[in-house]
Amino acid sequence: MNSILKAFRPVAIREAGLSAADIFKLLLITWLVLLAIFYLFPQIDQEVSAHFFTKEACTAGTSLREVCGHFAYRQEFTLQMLRTLFLRLPYIAAFVLLWKFIDCYSQFGATFDAERARKLKIALGSLIAGPIVLVNFILKDHWGRPRPFSTTDFGGALDFVPAGSTAGKCLSNCSFVSGEAAGAGWLLCLLFIMPRASRRALFLPLATISLLAPALRLAFGAHYLSDVILGWLSSFVVFAGILALTDSPQREKKLKIE
Repeated sequence: MNSILKAFRPVAIREAGLSAADIFKLLLITWLVLLAIFYLFPQIDQEVSAHFFTKEACTAGTSLREVCGHFAYRQEFTLQMLRTLFLRLPYIAAFVLLWKFIDCYSQFGATFDAERARKLKIALGSLIAGPIVLVNFILKDHWGRPRPFSTTDFGGALDFVPAGSTAGKCLSNCSFVSGEAAGAGWLLCLLFIMPRASRRALFLPLATISLLAPALRLAFGAHYLSDVILGWLSSFVVFAGILALTDSPQREKKLKIE
Protein backbone atom coordinates (compact mmCIF):
# COMPACT_ATOMS: atom_id res chain seq x y z
CA MET A 1 0.00 0.00 0.00
CA ASN A 2 2.77 2.45 0.95
CA SER A 3 4.56 1.85 -2.34
CA ILE A 4 1.37 2.72 -4.27
CA LEU A 5 0.92 5.96 -2.37
CA LYS A 6 4.58 6.93 -2.75
CA ALA A 7 4.38 6.41 -6.51
CA PHE A 8 1.65 9.06 -6.75
CA ARG A 9 3.21 11.64 -4.46
CA PRO A 10 3.90 15.00 -6.15
CA VAL A 11 7.64 14.55 -5.68
CA ALA A 12 7.60 11.07 -7.24
CA ILE A 13 5.60 12.36 -10.21
CA ARG A 14 8.06 15.18 -10.81
CA GLU A 15 11.03 12.83 -10.49
CA ALA A 16 9.45 10.79 -13.29
CA GLY A 17 9.44 13.93 -15.44
CA LEU A 18 5.65 14.41 -15.35
CA SER A 19 3.92 17.67 -14.53
CA ALA A 20 0.34 18.06 -13.31
CA ALA A 21 -0.54 19.17 -16.84
CA ASP A 22 0.96 15.96 -18.25
CA ILE A 23 -1.11 13.87 -15.85
CA PHE A 24 -4.24 15.80 -16.85
CA LYS A 25 -3.60 15.17 -20.56
CA LEU A 26 -2.98 11.46 -20.00
CA LEU A 27 -6.16 11.09 -17.95
CA LEU A 28 -8.24 13.05 -20.47
CA ILE A 29 -6.94 10.95 -23.36
CA THR A 30 -7.67 7.78 -21.38
CA TRP A 31 -11.23 9.01 -20.73
CA LEU A 32 -11.80 9.75 -24.42
CA VAL A 33 -10.34 6.41 -25.54
CA LEU A 34 -12.61 4.54 -23.11
CA LEU A 35 -15.61 6.52 -24.34
CA ALA A 36 -14.76 5.58 -27.93
CA ILE A 37 -14.44 1.89 -26.99
CA PHE A 38 -17.81 1.83 -25.23
CA TYR A 39 -19.43 3.74 -28.10
CA LEU A 40 -18.05 1.40 -30.78
CA PHE A 41 -18.74 -1.76 -28.79
CA PRO A 42 -22.05 -1.10 -27.01
CA GLN A 43 -22.55 -4.84 -26.39
CA ILE A 44 -20.06 -4.52 -23.52
CA ASP A 45 -22.56 -2.41 -21.57
CA GLN A 46 -25.51 -4.60 -22.49
CA GLU A 47 -23.83 -7.87 -21.57
CA VAL A 48 -22.47 -6.65 -18.24
CA SER A 49 -25.85 -5.25 -17.18
CA ALA A 50 -27.57 -8.46 -18.30
CA HIS A 51 -25.39 -10.34 -15.81
CA PHE A 52 -27.24 -8.59 -12.95
CA PHE A 53 -30.72 -8.92 -14.46
CA THR A 54 -32.95 -11.84 -13.48
CA LYS A 55 -35.44 -12.74 -16.19
CA GLU A 56 -38.94 -13.89 -15.23
CA ALA A 57 -41.92 -15.33 -17.05
CA CYS A 58 -44.19 -12.58 -18.29
CA THR A 59 -47.82 -12.51 -17.23
CA ALA A 60 -50.70 -13.10 -19.63
CA GLY A 61 -51.43 -10.18 -21.88
CA THR A 62 -47.83 -8.99 -21.95
CA SER A 63 -46.46 -8.05 -25.35
CA LEU A 64 -44.34 -10.76 -26.96
CA ARG A 65 -41.51 -8.25 -27.38
CA GLU A 66 -41.50 -7.24 -23.71
CA VAL A 67 -38.77 -8.46 -21.35
CA CYS A 68 -39.86 -9.28 -17.82
CA GLY A 69 -37.65 -9.51 -14.77
CA HIS A 70 -35.76 -7.38 -12.26
CA PHE A 71 -32.35 -6.39 -10.95
CA ALA A 72 -32.22 -8.52 -7.81
CA TYR A 73 -29.60 -6.50 -5.93
CA ARG A 74 -31.83 -3.44 -6.22
CA GLN A 75 -34.22 -5.09 -3.75
CA GLU A 76 -31.61 -5.78 -1.05
CA PHE A 77 -32.27 -3.49 1.92
CA THR A 78 -28.69 -3.59 3.22
CA LEU A 79 -27.26 -2.65 -0.15
CA GLN A 80 -29.77 0.18 -0.49
CA MET A 81 -28.66 1.51 2.90
CA LEU A 82 -25.03 1.33 1.81
CA ARG A 83 -25.92 3.18 -1.38
CA THR A 84 -27.58 5.96 0.65
CA LEU A 85 -24.50 6.27 2.84
CA PHE A 86 -22.13 6.37 -0.15
CA LEU A 87 -24.33 8.99 -1.83
CA ARG A 88 -23.95 11.36 1.12
CA LEU A 89 -20.28 10.79 1.97
CA PRO A 90 -18.76 13.16 -0.64
CA TYR A 91 -20.93 16.01 0.57
CA ILE A 92 -20.20 15.27 4.23
CA ALA A 93 -16.51 15.36 3.32
CA ALA A 94 -17.06 18.61 1.40
CA PHE A 95 -18.73 20.19 4.45
CA VAL A 96 -15.72 19.27 6.60
CA LEU A 97 -13.32 20.66 3.98
CA LEU A 98 -15.32 23.87 3.70
CA TRP A 99 -15.16 24.30 7.47
CA LYS A 100 -11.39 23.78 7.35
CA PHE A 101 -11.13 26.25 4.47
CA ILE A 102 -13.00 28.94 6.42
CA ASP A 103 -10.89 28.21 9.49
CA CYS A 104 -7.72 28.45 7.41
CA TYR A 105 -8.58 31.94 6.16
CA SER A 106 -9.71 33.05 9.61
CA GLN A 107 -6.04 32.75 10.58
CA PHE A 108 -4.85 34.91 7.69
CA GLY A 109 -1.62 36.60 8.68
CA ALA A 110 1.66 35.34 10.08
CA THR A 111 0.23 31.86 10.77
CA PHE A 112 -1.56 31.50 7.41
CA ASP A 113 -0.72 28.22 5.67
CA ALA A 114 -0.86 29.01 1.95
CA GLU A 115 -0.18 25.43 0.83
CA ARG A 116 -2.97 24.06 3.03
CA ALA A 117 -5.36 26.68 1.64
CA ARG A 118 -4.34 25.75 -1.91
CA LYS A 119 -5.07 22.07 -1.32
CA LEU A 120 -8.48 22.87 0.13
CA LYS A 121 -9.27 25.04 -2.92
CA ILE A 122 -8.30 22.17 -5.22
CA ALA A 123 -10.49 19.71 -3.31
CA LEU A 124 -13.58 21.92 -3.17
CA GLY A 125 -13.09 23.30 -6.68
CA SER A 126 -12.78 19.85 -8.22
CA LEU A 127 -16.00 18.71 -6.51
CA ILE A 128 -17.91 21.70 -7.84
CA ALA A 129 -16.44 21.55 -11.35
CA GLY A 130 -16.60 17.75 -11.66
CA PRO A 131 -19.40 15.78 -9.94
CA ILE A 132 -21.69 18.79 -9.49
CA VAL A 133 -21.40 20.89 -12.67
CA LEU A 134 -19.90 18.65 -15.37
CA VAL A 135 -21.64 15.43 -14.38
CA ASN A 136 -24.97 16.37 -12.80
CA PHE A 137 -25.75 19.70 -14.53
CA ILE A 138 -24.31 19.02 -17.99
CA LEU A 139 -23.87 15.36 -18.91
CA LYS A 140 -26.75 13.76 -16.99
CA ASP A 141 -29.29 16.40 -18.00
CA HIS A 142 -28.34 16.85 -21.66
CA TRP A 143 -27.09 13.52 -23.04
CA GLY A 144 -30.41 11.68 -22.65
CA ARG A 145 -29.10 8.15 -22.14
CA PRO A 146 -31.74 5.96 -20.46
CA ARG A 147 -30.76 3.96 -17.41
CA PRO A 148 -30.61 0.18 -17.91
CA PHE A 149 -33.85 -0.50 -16.01
CA SER A 150 -35.60 2.05 -18.26
CA THR A 151 -34.69 0.27 -21.51
CA THR A 152 -36.57 -2.41 -23.41
CA ASP A 153 -33.64 -4.78 -22.80
CA PHE A 154 -34.58 -4.91 -19.13
CA GLY A 155 -38.32 -4.39 -19.01
CA GLY A 156 -38.44 -0.63 -19.60
CA ALA A 157 -39.98 1.42 -22.39
CA LEU A 158 -37.00 3.27 -23.88
CA ASP A 159 -34.46 2.14 -26.46
CA PHE A 160 -30.84 1.48 -25.53
CA VAL A 161 -28.25 3.99 -26.78
CA PRO A 162 -24.46 3.65 -26.49
CA ALA A 163 -22.28 5.74 -24.21
CA GLY A 164 -21.85 9.29 -25.48
CA SER A 165 -24.89 9.21 -27.77
CA THR A 166 -27.36 12.08 -27.51
CA ALA A 167 -30.12 10.10 -29.25
CA GLY A 168 -31.63 8.77 -26.05
CA LYS A 169 -35.13 9.77 -24.92
CA CYS A 170 -34.38 10.24 -21.21
CA LEU A 171 -35.36 13.81 -20.25
CA SER A 172 -33.46 14.43 -16.99
CA ASN A 173 -31.19 12.77 -14.41
CA CYS A 174 -30.13 10.26 -17.04
CA SER A 175 -27.58 7.48 -17.08
CA PHE A 176 -24.54 9.10 -18.74
CA VAL A 177 -22.48 9.42 -16.59
CA SER A 178 -22.92 8.22 -13.01
CA GLY A 179 -22.97 11.07 -10.51
CA GLU A 180 -22.39 8.74 -7.59
CA ALA A 181 -19.41 7.15 -9.31
CA ALA A 182 -18.00 10.65 -9.89
CA GLY A 183 -18.48 11.48 -6.21
CA ALA A 184 -16.78 8.23 -5.21
CA GLY A 185 -13.87 9.01 -7.53
CA TRP A 186 -13.54 12.47 -5.99
CA LEU A 187 -13.27 10.95 -2.52
CA LEU A 188 -10.28 8.90 -3.65
CA CYS A 189 -8.68 11.98 -5.20
CA LEU A 190 -8.52 13.53 -1.73
CA LEU A 191 -5.71 11.11 -0.86
CA PHE A 192 -3.35 13.10 -3.08
CA ILE A 193 -3.65 16.24 -0.96
CA MET A 194 -3.59 14.58 2.45
CA PRO A 195 -0.62 14.41 4.82
CA ARG A 196 1.26 11.12 4.68
CA ALA A 197 -0.14 9.80 7.97
CA SER A 198 -3.72 10.43 6.83
CA ARG A 199 -3.09 8.76 3.47
CA ARG A 200 -1.89 5.61 5.19
CA ALA A 201 -4.88 5.51 7.52
CA LEU A 202 -7.56 6.30 4.94
CA PHE A 203 -6.27 4.57 1.81
CA LEU A 204 -8.07 1.25 2.29
CA PRO A 205 -11.47 2.60 3.45
CA LEU A 206 -11.55 5.30 0.78
CA ALA A 207 -10.46 2.90 -1.96
CA THR A 208 -13.11 0.40 -0.87
CA ILE A 209 -15.88 3.00 -0.84
CA SER A 210 -14.67 4.50 -4.12
CA LEU A 211 -14.96 1.14 -5.90
CA LEU A 212 -18.00 -0.29 -4.13
CA ALA A 213 -20.25 2.75 -4.70
CA PRO A 214 -20.03 2.54 -8.53
CA ALA A 215 -20.34 -1.25 -8.39
CA LEU A 216 -23.66 -0.93 -6.56
CA ARG A 217 -25.02 1.42 -9.22
CA LEU A 218 -24.10 -1.14 -11.86
CA ALA A 219 -25.64 -4.03 -9.91
CA PHE A 220 -28.86 -2.05 -9.31
CA GLY A 221 -29.36 -1.52 -13.04
CA ALA A 222 -29.13 2.22 -12.46
CA HIS A 223 -26.08 2.67 -14.71
CA TYR A 224 -24.10 0.83 -17.36
CA LEU A 225 -20.46 -0.16 -16.96
CA SER A 226 -19.40 2.77 -19.15
CA ASP A 227 -21.39 5.19 -17.00
CA VAL A 228 -19.67 4.18 -13.78
CA ILE A 229 -16.15 3.93 -15.23
CA LEU A 230 -16.34 7.24 -17.10
CA GLY A 231 -18.08 8.95 -14.18
CA TRP A 232 -15.47 7.70 -11.71
CA LEU A 233 -12.56 8.64 -13.97
CA SER A 234 -14.02 12.08 -14.75
CA SER A 235 -13.26 13.20 -11.21
CA PHE A 236 -9.60 12.34 -11.66
CA VAL A 237 -9.53 14.27 -14.95
CA VAL A 238 -11.07 17.36 -13.35
CA PHE A 239 -8.94 17.05 -10.22
CA ALA A 240 -5.75 16.83 -12.30
CA GLY A 241 -6.89 19.76 -14.44
CA ILE A 242 -7.45 22.03 -11.46
CA LEU A 243 -4.18 20.85 -9.92
CA ALA A 244 -2.42 21.82 -13.16
CA LEU A 245 -4.07 25.24 -13.19
CA THR A 246 -2.92 25.99 -9.65
CA ASP A 247 0.60 24.62 -10.14
CA SER A 248 3.55 26.90 -10.74
CA PRO A 249 7.31 26.55 -11.22
CA GLN A 250 7.88 28.66 -8.13
CA ARG A 251 5.79 26.36 -5.98
CA GLU A 252 7.55 23.28 -7.36
CA LYS A 253 10.93 24.66 -6.30
CA LYS A 254 9.67 25.09 -2.75
CA LEU A 255 8.03 21.64 -2.59
CA LYS A 256 9.50 19.45 0.13
CA ILE A 257 9.02 15.78 0.88
CA GLU A 258 6.54 15.36 3.71
